[in-house]
Amino acid sequence: MVDKTKPRIIVVGGGAAGLMAAGTAAKAGARVLLLEKMKQPGRKLAITGKGRCNLTNRAEISDCIAHFGSNGRFLRQAFHRFFNHDLIDFFADNGLKTVSERGGRVFPANGKAPDVVKALRQWLNKSGATIRLSSPVEELMVKDGQIVGVVTQGEEFSATAVILATGGASYPLTGSTGDGYHLAKSVGHKIITPRPALVPLICAEPNLKEPAGLSLRNVAVRLLINNKKVGEVFGELLFTEDGISGPAVLTLSGVAVDALKNQDKVCFSLDLKPALDEKKLEVRLLRDFQSRGKESLDSLLRGVLPKEMVAFCLDFNAISPQRQGHQVTAKERKRLRSWLKDCRLEVTGHRPLAEAIITAGGIDTKEIDPKTMASRRIKNLFFAGELLNIQADTGGYNLQAAFSTGHLAGKAAAQIISTTH
Repeated sequence: MVDKTKPRIIVVGGGAAGLMAAGTAAKAGARVLLLEKMKQPGRKLAITGKGRCNLTNRAEISDCIAHFGSNGRFLRQAFHRFFNHDLIDFFADNGLKTVSERGGRVFPANGKAPDVVKALRQWLNKSGATIRLSSPVEELMVKDGQIVGVVTQGEEFSATAVILATGGASYPLTGSTGDGYHLAKSVGHKIITPRPALVPLICAEPNLKEPAGLSLRNVAVRLLINNKKVGEVFGELLFTEDGISGPAVLTLSGVAVDALKNQDKVCFSLDLKPALDEKKLEVRLLRDFQSRGKESLDSLLRGVLPKEMVAFCLDFNAISPQRQGHQVTAKERKRLRSWLKDCRLEVTGHRPLAEAIITAGGIDTKEIDPKTMASRRIKNLFFAGELLNIQADTGGYNLQAAFSTGHLAGKAAAQIISTTH
């Protein structure tokens, strides 16, 4: 039975960070109440990774931190306290087996993201924490510079410590609507402007509907800002009806979004044949055009491109698909070869924040103690997860950060309770 005389920790938000924070604090002996605005917790977690949930990455701490860019150092303490091997063991202890895949990515062995939420909920119930659903928090109660509770639907809940873990502002239908930014700002925290990260991009080319839906697995994707290469990723690319997406593009999308905001010229250069250098590709094209010279180009080029890309290629290079191989001039062949090695797509925009996998920006980490996740402004207020101004590329790093910061915040908040009771 819960001792209602004990000081209480309130966790706001039932996503990955909030569930981990609540369970960790309860396991450490604290009385914990988790308030979740939706009818069920973990809704975003249940659909992440195309429903498979990339839990973490087996990379070393230093490598993992590097994926977060300039803000990565903030996570060093959290990762040292609770990292990928701890998370894998945690889920194993709670009946969820995991499997490692290409690039060190770790998934549930059964490939079912909802089972991740199920394991967390069962663990939370065993921990003794109480969860209250359909309870959006509207206000943080502060007295003399110290958090003293929250207000939800007009009802006040007192607390000795509060952990804010409301997520970012992407996938709003799952409950991530940016509430935490407003709550943190209301008590004096600085918010770095939220913006989409890991988001599909919109391109200027009008004929992208032709290859729309096509996924290319082995492509070298370069990001050019004002004609200068600022990043390159080798991997999978997906064409959409108005632009490009896929892991390689998403990895570079955050930089592209910021550049667009600065009104820089943003362009992607695709090497569609990275296994062949210019000379080898020229030999290949010349051989095909000579041996299959009577075929039309829309047929002939299927030897070097997926059929969905052929019309797009020829339209881009202003060459008739009805031309036969032997009719192609050396100049036109050079143009095709250059396009295959350097297909340029001008980026003019990005899909909305609601479609982003994660949110960039958030609470300024300079105002948070990295050893505890505690606010430097309000006593006994803690933060965890995507609400913070920390974001990485794809590969399981962002979820690991959510679990690690949630674990650290839960431990630190429970420590406060133990010293005040």
